Amino acid sequence: MDVARDLALALDETLLMREVGLTPDPWQAQVLRSTGQRILLNCCRQSGKSTVSAVLAVHTALYQPASLVLLLSPTLRQSQELFRKCLNVYRLVASDVPPESETKLTLELANGSRIVSLPGKEGTIRGFSGVSLLVVDEAARVPDELYYSVRPMLAVSHGRLVALSTPFGTRGWWYEAWRSTDPWERYTITAAQCPRISSEFLAEEKRALGEWWFRQEYFCEFLDAQTQAFSRDLIERAFGEVETWTF
Repeated sequence: MDVARDLALALDETLLMREVGLTPDPWQAQVLRSTGQRILLNCCRQSGKSTVSAVLAVHTALYQPASLVLLLSPTLRQSQELFRKCLNVYRLVASDVPPESETKLTLELANGSRIVSLPGKEGTIRGFSGVSLLVVDEAARVPDELYYSVRPMLAVSHGRLVALSTPFGTRGWWYEAWRSTDPWERYTITAAQCPRISSEFLAEEKRALGEWWFRQEYFCEFLDAQTQAFSRDLIERAFGEVETWTF
């Protein structure tokens, strides 16, 4: 065992990312080193948000013995994709913490920690408690009732919640959390800030997707649905005017 290396990895999550051959972008390093309990990652497609979340999940499992890390997505297939990224990170680290068991849904380590991939159905995920880290992937597409059913898992453990997504309209808990005054630590990373996405590719995507999808997927904008007759802002201002004239 290389005690100095292990201590360095324990103290700096970015070193774990470098250990698997990846150089963190500045925002990724900031997220990994953050001590925030509630984090929202509003990031464009292919920006590296799931990678940084996988590194954070593995670091938690390795250096917080007996921790429980839960991965939640709208569908089981999506949460399994994030789980595979966690497995890849864990295997590349060559950790001194060996696996006790491994399935398609769970990695259990010798230090008592677990990383569990959850099915995306409210009725089948209850029962977990003492969660150290809850990662909600594709958060804008996670139904409100599913999100509300997992938050109590953090109540006693005071665990962390990291939610990552691109926007999907002006509705749902993800949008409300982003625009709220609640103490979330918020990050916005657009395609223009990602060095791995070229301007040529973005120009092609803009032509192929159209303005609405392009602005949402690559520039992280919360946009009203294209079929919506009235904008959300207009509706909210109308209700505000009604309340003003209420006697």
